[in-house]
Amino acid sequence: MLSRRGLLAGALAGAAALSARPGSAAAPSFRLGSLPFGTVAWEAAVIKARGLDTANGFELDVVKLAGNDAARIAFMGGQVDAIVGDLLWAARLGNEGRALRFIPYSTTEGAVMVPGDSPIRSLKDLAGKRLGVAGGPLDKNWLLLKAQARDAADLDLETKAELAYGAPPLITLKLEQGALDAALTYWTYCARLEAKGFRRLVGADDIMRAFGASGAVALIGYLVDGAAVQQKPEVVAGFARASRAAKDILASDPKAWEIVRPLMTAEDEPTFEALKRDFLAGIPRRTIAEERVDGERLYAVMQRLGGERLVGAGTALPPDLYFDGSRNG
Repeated sequence: MLSRRGLLAGALAGAAALSARPGSAAAPSFRLGSLPFGTVAWEAAVIKARGLDTANGFELDVVKLAGNDAARIAFMGGQVDAIVGDLLWAARLGNEGRALRFIPYSTTEGAVMVPGDSPIRSLKDLAGKRLGVAGGPLDKNWLLLKAQARDAADLDLETKAELAYGAPPLITLKLEQGALDAALTYWTYCARLEAKGFRRLVGADDIMRAFGASGAVALIGYLVDGAAVQQKPEVVAGFARASRAAKDILASDPKAWEIVRPLMTAEDEPTFEALKRDFLAGIPRRTIAEERVDGERLYAVMQRLGGERLVGAGTALPPDLYFDGSRNG
Protein backbone atom coordinates (compact mmCIF):
# COMPACT_ATOMS: atom_id res chain seq x y z
CA MET A 1 0.00 0.00 0.00
CA LEU A 2 1.30 3.46 -0.88
CA SER A 3 2.15 5.77 1.98
CA ARG A 4 0.66 9.27 2.25
CA ARG A 5 4.08 10.63 1.28
CA GLY A 6 4.11 8.42 -1.80
CA LEU A 7 0.67 9.59 -2.86
CA LEU A 8 1.74 13.23 -2.49
CA ALA A 9 4.89 12.64 -4.52
CA GLY A 10 2.86 10.98 -7.26
CA ALA A 11 0.41 13.86 -7.38
CA LEU A 12 3.20 16.41 -7.65
CA ALA A 13 4.88 14.41 -10.38
CA GLY A 14 1.61 14.21 -12.31
CA ALA A 15 1.05 17.95 -11.98
CA ALA A 16 4.58 18.61 -13.20
CA ALA A 17 4.01 16.36 -16.20
CA LEU A 18 0.79 18.16 -17.06
CA SER A 19 2.41 21.57 -16.81
CA ALA A 20 5.21 20.43 -19.09
CA ARG A 21 2.88 19.47 -21.93
CA PRO A 22 2.97 21.66 -25.02
CA GLY A 23 0.44 24.48 -24.88
CA SER A 24 -0.14 24.14 -21.12
CA ALA A 25 2.41 26.72 -19.99
CA ALA A 26 1.06 29.48 -17.76
CA ALA A 27 0.25 32.74 -19.52
CA PRO A 28 2.73 35.58 -18.94
CA SER A 29 1.64 37.98 -16.25
CA PHE A 30 0.98 41.70 -16.41
CA ARG A 31 1.36 43.40 -13.01
CA LEU A 32 -1.05 46.29 -12.58
CA GLY A 33 -0.81 48.59 -9.58
CA SER A 34 -4.20 49.43 -8.09
CA LEU A 35 -5.26 51.82 -5.32
CA PRO A 36 -8.03 50.82 -2.90
CA PHE A 37 -10.10 53.90 -3.77
CA GLY A 38 -9.34 54.08 -7.50
CA THR A 39 -11.42 53.11 -10.52
CA VAL A 40 -8.63 50.89 -11.85
CA ALA A 41 -9.97 48.22 -9.50
CA TRP A 42 -13.33 48.44 -11.30
CA GLU A 43 -11.83 47.80 -14.70
CA ALA A 44 -9.48 45.10 -13.40
CA ALA A 45 -12.41 43.27 -11.80
CA VAL A 46 -14.23 43.15 -15.13
CA ILE A 47 -11.10 41.95 -16.94
CA LYS A 48 -10.71 39.09 -14.47
CA ALA A 49 -14.40 38.19 -14.17
CA ARG A 50 -14.93 38.06 -17.94
CA GLY A 51 -11.60 36.34 -18.67
CA LEU A 52 -10.40 39.19 -20.85
CA ASP A 53 -6.81 38.69 -19.74
CA THR A 54 -6.55 35.02 -20.71
CA ALA A 55 -8.47 35.74 -23.93
CA ASN A 56 -5.73 38.21 -24.82
CA GLY A 57 -2.80 35.98 -23.91
CA PHE A 58 -1.82 37.11 -20.41
CA GLU A 59 -2.77 36.85 -16.76
CA LEU A 60 -3.62 40.06 -14.97
CA ASP A 61 -1.89 40.32 -11.60
CA VAL A 62 -3.47 43.14 -9.59
CA VAL A 63 -0.99 44.55 -7.09
CA LYS A 64 -2.77 46.48 -4.33
CA LEU A 65 -0.98 49.67 -3.31
CA ALA A 66 -1.72 51.99 -0.40
CA GLY A 67 -1.73 55.33 -2.19
CA ASN A 68 -0.35 57.51 -4.98
CA ASP A 69 3.12 57.74 -3.44
CA ALA A 70 3.29 53.98 -3.05
CA ALA A 71 2.16 53.57 -6.66
CA ARG A 72 4.90 55.83 -7.96
CA ILE A 73 7.53 54.09 -5.87
CA ALA A 74 6.38 50.66 -7.07
CA PHE A 75 6.41 51.82 -10.69
CA MET A 76 9.82 53.45 -10.48
CA GLY A 77 11.22 50.41 -8.68
CA GLY A 78 9.91 47.93 -11.25
CA GLN A 79 7.53 46.15 -8.87
CA VAL A 80 4.63 46.69 -11.28
CA ASP A 81 4.37 46.89 -15.07
CA ALA A 82 1.83 49.69 -15.04
CA ILE A 83 -0.06 52.16 -12.90
CA VAL A 84 -2.59 54.86 -13.68
CA GLY A 85 -0.97 58.26 -13.67
CA ASP A 86 -0.89 61.77 -15.00
CA LEU A 87 0.16 62.65 -18.55
CA LEU A 88 2.35 65.44 -17.21
CA TRP A 89 4.25 63.11 -14.89
CA ALA A 90 4.62 60.58 -17.69
CA ALA A 91 6.00 63.29 -19.96
CA ARG A 92 8.38 64.48 -17.28
CA LEU A 93 9.74 60.96 -16.76
CA GLY A 94 10.06 60.44 -20.50
CA ASN A 95 11.93 63.71 -20.98
CA GLU A 96 14.27 62.72 -18.17
CA GLY A 97 15.15 59.52 -20.01
CA ARG A 98 12.81 57.01 -18.38
CA ALA A 99 11.44 54.51 -20.89
CA LEU A 100 7.65 54.29 -20.56
CA ARG A 101 4.48 54.48 -22.62
CA PHE A 102 1.10 56.13 -22.00
CA ILE A 103 -2.22 54.43 -22.77
CA PRO A 104 -5.20 56.85 -22.41
CA TYR A 105 -7.43 55.71 -19.54
CA SER A 106 -10.01 58.41 -18.85
CA THR A 107 -11.07 61.86 -20.00
CA THR A 108 -13.12 62.51 -16.87
CA GLU A 109 -11.57 65.23 -14.74
CA GLY A 110 -12.45 67.21 -11.66
CA ALA A 111 -14.62 70.28 -11.27
CA VAL A 112 -15.42 73.20 -9.02
CA MET A 113 -18.41 72.18 -6.90
CA VAL A 114 -20.77 74.45 -4.98
CA PRO A 115 -23.93 73.84 -2.92
CA GLY A 116 -27.09 73.59 -4.99
CA ASP A 117 -28.49 76.83 -3.56
CA SER A 118 -25.21 78.74 -3.68
CA PRO A 119 -25.27 82.29 -5.09
CA ILE A 120 -22.01 81.48 -6.88
CA ARG A 121 -22.91 81.28 -10.57
CA SER A 122 -19.68 82.17 -12.37
CA LEU A 123 -15.94 82.26 -11.81
CA LYS A 124 -16.18 85.95 -10.99
CA ASP A 125 -18.39 85.07 -8.02
CA LEU A 126 -15.49 83.22 -6.38
CA ALA A 127 -13.95 86.55 -5.36
CA GLY A 128 -13.84 86.76 -1.58
CA LYS A 129 -15.09 83.18 -1.18
CA ARG A 130 -13.57 80.23 0.68
CA LEU A 131 -12.25 77.94 -2.05
CA GLY A 132 -10.90 74.46 -1.36
CA VAL A 133 -8.37 72.91 -3.72
CA ALA A 134 -7.86 69.15 -3.74
CA GLY A 135 -4.18 68.41 -4.18
CA GLY A 136 -1.60 71.17 -3.96
CA PRO A 137 -0.49 74.42 -5.58
CA LEU A 138 0.84 72.55 -8.64
CA ASP A 139 -2.23 70.40 -9.26
CA LYS A 140 -2.94 70.60 -13.01
CA ASN A 141 -6.65 71.35 -12.55
CA TRP A 142 -5.85 74.17 -10.14
CA LEU A 143 -3.37 75.73 -12.56
CA LEU A 144 -5.93 75.56 -15.36
CA LEU A 145 -8.64 77.03 -13.14
CA LYS A 146 -6.39 79.94 -12.07
CA ALA A 147 -5.53 80.72 -15.67
CA GLN A 148 -9.15 80.53 -16.80
CA ALA A 149 -10.25 82.81 -13.95
CA ARG A 150 -7.66 85.37 -15.03
CA ASP A 151 -8.55 85.14 -18.72
CA ALA A 152 -12.34 84.91 -18.48
CA ALA A 153 -13.13 86.83 -15.29
CA ASP A 154 -10.06 89.03 -14.73
CA LEU A 155 -9.80 87.38 -11.32
CA ASP A 156 -6.62 86.39 -9.49
CA LEU A 157 -7.86 83.55 -7.31
CA GLU A 158 -4.63 83.37 -5.32
CA THR A 159 -5.12 86.88 -3.96
CA LYS A 160 -8.88 87.37 -4.25
CA ALA A 161 -10.13 84.07 -2.79
CA GLU A 162 -9.51 82.46 0.58
CA LEU A 163 -7.71 79.23 -0.35
CA ALA A 164 -7.43 75.92 1.47
CA TYR A 165 -5.42 73.01 0.07
CA GLY A 166 -5.98 69.44 1.16
CA ALA A 167 -6.59 65.83 0.23
CA PRO A 168 -9.80 65.23 -1.78
CA PRO A 169 -11.72 63.53 1.06
CA LEU A 170 -10.98 66.41 3.45
CA ILE A 171 -11.79 69.16 0.96
CA THR A 172 -15.03 67.42 0.02
CA LEU A 173 -16.02 66.99 3.67
CA LYS A 174 -15.32 70.66 4.41
CA LEU A 175 -17.57 71.68 1.54
CA GLU A 176 -20.36 69.44 2.81
CA GLN A 177 -19.97 70.87 6.31
CA GLY A 178 -20.23 74.44 5.04
CA ALA A 179 -16.66 75.34 5.96
CA LEU A 180 -15.99 76.11 2.28
CA ASP A 181 -18.05 78.00 -0.27
CA ALA A 182 -16.67 76.06 -3.25
CA ALA A 183 -14.23 73.24 -3.88
CA LEU A 184 -12.12 72.07 -6.77
CA THR A 185 -11.97 68.30 -6.33
CA TYR A 186 -11.54 65.02 -8.19
CA TRP A 187 -14.26 63.57 -10.36
CA THR A 188 -15.33 60.69 -8.11
CA TYR A 189 -15.93 63.17 -5.29
CA CYS A 190 -17.77 65.48 -7.68
CA ALA A 191 -20.10 62.62 -8.59
CA ARG A 192 -20.77 61.85 -4.93
CA LEU A 193 -21.45 65.52 -4.23
CA GLU A 194 -23.86 65.79 -7.15
CA ALA A 195 -25.82 62.88 -5.73
CA LYS A 196 -26.22 64.99 -2.57
CA GLY A 197 -27.53 68.05 -4.40
CA PHE A 198 -24.33 69.96 -5.07
CA ARG A 199 -23.72 71.34 -8.56
CA ARG A 200 -20.78 71.96 -10.87
CA LEU A 201 -19.64 75.52 -11.41
CA VAL A 202 -17.06 74.69 -14.04
CA GLY A 203 -15.36 71.46 -15.07
CA ALA A 204 -11.73 70.87 -16.01
CA ASP A 205 -12.88 69.63 -19.41
CA ASP A 206 -14.58 72.99 -20.09
CA ILE A 207 -11.36 74.78 -19.15
CA MET A 208 -9.23 72.55 -21.37
CA ARG A 209 -11.46 73.30 -24.33
CA ALA A 210 -11.15 77.01 -23.55
CA PHE A 211 -7.39 76.60 -23.87
CA GLY A 212 -7.65 75.04 -27.32
CA ALA A 213 -8.41 71.36 -26.85
CA SER A 214 -10.54 70.10 -29.73
CA GLY A 215 -12.20 67.34 -27.71
CA ALA A 216 -12.20 65.49 -24.41
CA VAL A 217 -8.54 64.88 -23.52
CA ALA A 218 -7.27 61.89 -21.56
CA LEU A 219 -4.87 63.48 -19.09
CA ILE A 220 -5.04 60.26 -17.08
CA GLY A 221 -3.66 57.05 -18.50
CA TYR A 222 -1.88 53.79 -17.89
CA LEU A 223 1.84 54.39 -17.51
CA VAL A 224 3.52 51.22 -18.81
CA ASP A 225 7.13 50.51 -17.95
CA GLY A 226 9.40 50.59 -20.99
CA ALA A 227 10.98 47.28 -20.01
CA ALA A 228 7.59 45.57 -20.28
CA VAL A 229 7.03 47.10 -23.72
CA GLN A 230 10.41 45.83 -24.90
CA GLN A 231 10.38 42.40 -23.26
CA LYS A 232 6.75 41.40 -23.69
CA PRO A 233 5.12 43.68 -26.29
CA GLU A 234 2.40 41.14 -27.05
CA VAL A 235 1.38 41.15 -23.39
CA VAL A 236 1.24 44.96 -23.25
CA ALA A 237 -0.81 45.02 -26.46
CA GLY A 238 -3.07 42.33 -25.01
CA PHE A 239 -3.56 44.39 -21.86
CA ALA A 240 -4.49 47.45 -23.95
CA ARG A 241 -7.10 45.35 -25.79
CA ALA A 242 -8.45 43.90 -22.55
CA SER A 243 -8.74 47.38 -21.03
CA ARG A 244 -10.70 48.61 -24.02
CA ALA A 245 -12.92 45.52 -23.98
CA ALA A 246 -13.68 45.99 -20.27
CA LYS A 247 -14.73 49.59 -20.87
CA ASP A 248 -16.91 48.54 -23.81
CA ILE A 249 -18.58 45.85 -21.68
CA LEU A 250 -19.32 48.35 -18.91
CA ALA A 251 -20.76 50.72 -21.51
CA SER A 252 -23.01 48.12 -23.13
CA ASP A 253 -23.89 45.51 -20.48
CA PRO A 254 -25.67 46.80 -17.35
CA LYS A 255 -25.13 43.43 -15.64
CA ALA A 256 -21.38 44.01 -15.72
CA TRP A 257 -21.86 46.69 -13.08
CA GLU A 258 -22.83 43.96 -10.64
CA ILE A 259 -19.12 43.02 -10.72
CA VAL A 260 -18.06 46.57 -10.01
CA ARG A 261 -20.65 47.84 -7.55
CA PRO A 262 -19.16 46.17 -4.44
CA LEU A 263 -15.94 48.10 -5.12
CA MET A 264 -17.59 51.50 -5.51
CA THR A 265 -18.60 52.25 -1.91
CA ALA A 266 -21.77 53.79 -3.33
CA GLU A 267 -24.02 54.17 -0.31
CA ASP A 268 -27.17 54.79 -2.32
CA GLU A 269 -28.61 54.53 -5.82
CA PRO A 270 -28.07 58.19 -6.80
CA THR A 271 -24.37 57.93 -5.88
CA PHE A 272 -24.00 54.69 -7.81
CA GLU A 273 -25.67 56.19 -10.89
CA ALA A 274 -23.56 59.36 -10.73
CA LEU A 275 -20.31 57.40 -10.48
CA LYS A 276 -21.37 55.08 -13.27
CA ARG A 277 -22.39 57.99 -15.51
CA ASP A 278 -19.13 59.89 -15.10
CA PHE A 279 -16.97 56.78 -15.51
CA LEU A 280 -18.68 55.95 -18.79
CA ALA A 281 -18.50 59.55 -19.97
CA GLY A 282 -14.73 59.43 -19.50
CA ILE A 283 -14.03 56.46 -21.77
CA PRO A 284 -11.51 57.70 -24.37
CA ARG A 285 -12.97 57.53 -27.87
CA ARG A 286 -10.39 59.36 -29.97
CA THR A 287 -7.37 58.20 -31.92
CA ILE A 288 -3.88 58.37 -30.48
CA ALA A 289 -3.02 61.04 -33.05
CA GLU A 290 -5.91 63.22 -31.85
CA GLU A 291 -4.96 62.66 -28.21
CA ARG A 292 -1.38 63.68 -28.91
CA VAL A 293 -2.31 66.91 -30.71
CA ASP A 294 -4.41 68.11 -27.76
CA GLY A 295 -1.89 66.70 -25.29
CA GLU A 296 0.79 68.89 -26.87
CA ARG A 297 -1.47 71.95 -26.67
CA LEU A 298 -2.19 71.43 -22.99
CA TYR A 299 1.43 70.59 -22.22
CA ALA A 300 2.42 73.99 -23.63
CA VAL A 301 -0.21 75.65 -21.43
CA MET A 302 1.02 73.78 -18.36
CA GLN A 303 4.62 74.65 -19.12
CA ARG A 304 3.66 78.29 -19.25
CA LEU A 305 1.62 78.11 -16.04
CA GLY A 306 3.74 75.80 -13.88
CA GLY A 307 7.17 75.98 -15.43
CA GLU A 308 9.92 73.50 -14.67
CA ARG A 309 8.51 72.75 -11.21
CA LEU A 310 5.49 71.16 -12.88
CA VAL A 311 6.68 69.67 -16.16
CA GLY A 312 10.45 69.43 -15.70
CA ALA A 313 12.99 70.60 -18.25
CA GLY A 314 11.16 69.25 -21.30
CA THR A 315 9.73 71.60 -23.89
CA ALA A 316 7.26 69.13 -25.44
CA LEU A 317 5.81 65.67 -24.96
CA PRO A 318 8.35 62.91 -25.65
CA PRO A 319 7.92 61.82 -29.30
CA ASP A 320 7.21 58.17 -28.43
CA LEU A 321 5.17 58.67 -25.28
CA TYR A 322 1.85 57.21 -26.49
CA PHE A 323 1.58 53.44 -26.88
CA ASP A 324 0.56 52.44 -30.40
CA GLY A 325 0.70 48.66 -30.05
CA SER A 326 4.18 48.08 -31.43
CA ARG A 327 7.36 46.87 -29.70
CA ASN A 328 8.67 50.43 -29.83
CA GLY A 329 5.41 51.76 -28.43
